[in-house]
Amino acid sequence: MENINSRMSELTKKAQECYFVDPSEYNKYNVKRGLRNKDGSGVLAGFTNISEVHGYIMSEDEKTAILGELSYRGYDINDLVSNAGINKRYGFEEICYLLLMGTLPKKDELEIFCQYLAENRELPEYFIEDMILKAPSRDVMNKMARSVLTLYSYDDNPDECTIENIMRQSIQLIARMPLIAVYGYNAKRHHFDKKSLILHQPKPHLSIAENLLRMLNPNKEFTNFDAEVLDTALMLHAEHGGGNNSAFTCRVLSSSGTDTYSAIAGAISSLKGPKHGGANVQVIKMMDNIMKNVGDWTNDNEIYDYLEKIVRKRANDRSGLIYGMGHAVYTLSDPRTNLLKEKAEKLSKQKNLSEEFELYTRIEKLAPKVFADVKGDTKQLCANVDFYSGFVYKMLNIPTEMYTPIFAIARVAGWCAHRLEEVLCSGRIIRPAYKSLAKKTAKEYVPIDER
Repeated sequence: MENINSRMSELTKKAQECYFVDPSEYNKYNVKRGLRNKDGSGVLAGFTNISEVHGYIMSEDEKTAILGELSYRGYDINDLVSNAGINKRYGFEEICYLLLMGTLPKKDELEIFCQYLAENRELPEYFIEDMILKAPSRDVMNKMARSVLTLYSYDDNPDECTIENIMRQSIQLIARMPLIAVYGYNAKRHHFDKKSLILHQPKPHLSIAENLLRMLNPNKEFTNFDAEVLDTALMLHAEHGGGNNSAFTCRVLSSSGTDTYSAIAGAISSLKGPKHGGANVQVIKMMDNIMKNVGDWTNDNEIYDYLEKIVRKRANDRSGLIYGMGHAVYTLSDPRTNLLKEKAEKLSKQKNLSEEFELYTRIEKLAPKVFADVKGDTKQLCANVDFYSGFVYKMLNIPTEMYTPIFAIARVAGWCAHRLEEVLCSGRIIRPAYKSLAKKTAKEYVPIDER
């Protein structure tokens, strides 16, 4: 075994040499790393009518920061969330309808849509036993991607890329995703954590937010405000433009002509990454570390000193990152953060966690100054939605393993809308160019015995 490990180490070192790219090459050939321009703006790859993410304006090649804006099909996210609250109803299902259909539903249209979701929540016969319980995964996101791929085998018409067929598949996936995630978590909890296996069936008259809380709680208990807060989180996570990594993954796969299940499974796999959907878990881990090492949570100087250690890679995971701070598009503010922060404050009072909430707000205020002082970085920096979402889930007694899956449960609506738009409007496979840095002179082949 020791010889195998030693040999593998040698192979790894050899491989590192052939994969190295001199960073200067990127500037030399004007390569848009991460498909982003030098000013931080994204490379324009297409058009979308689904949503708009706005965080700055460009004028005469200068980038000017503005308050963040997010709209779904032209409707401001603040209006969509606030009106759901005013009318004391759950808004996520309405958001799903809006993203897929392009318009806000009338009352009877929403009722029919919700009924269709309820009718499609049930998973195929023996699917739970054969695909989830018999093959548990340590990571729920992995189980979700695998389960979505497997649903292809249970679909009588999986490959047809007509709007009718993709719409049917999309609504079914939105309805089934909460069950796949919760049952995947319970399978993981039972098999790897040696806990009791408890599976609750969803109720057709409940919203997706209510069913999620009901299925996750062993006693099936939750308050109306708990469900309202989770519903808001789902609304805020449902969509965020065609350029985010998971939506773009879905569009790239869809452009190839592949099936809905493959495209959505790819998007889930993208969201699993800690640089994308997994960020809220990193925030919670960071906050636990801060709470253990900062004695006085009300002392800005003490908090600042510890944040400085984090940025200097001397504390927490030594990545130099303050998780939840900064965004690729938003500069002055993330509109989702403001809405979720408001819910977090109210929830923290109910759960007797106001001191912890205040610590979050102090870190949000101090982090930009720490980055500016330590790195001389004066660019605008705001808290993104991940900064408060993990704290909200924690207060709702949602297990950490479900944080990113809840993101996926919400975002599947946006992914499906982008798939429809890509299939119906683009018509070309997405294929960017990569410049070869291999030596242009042809290498002479050497027989294996002479190498």
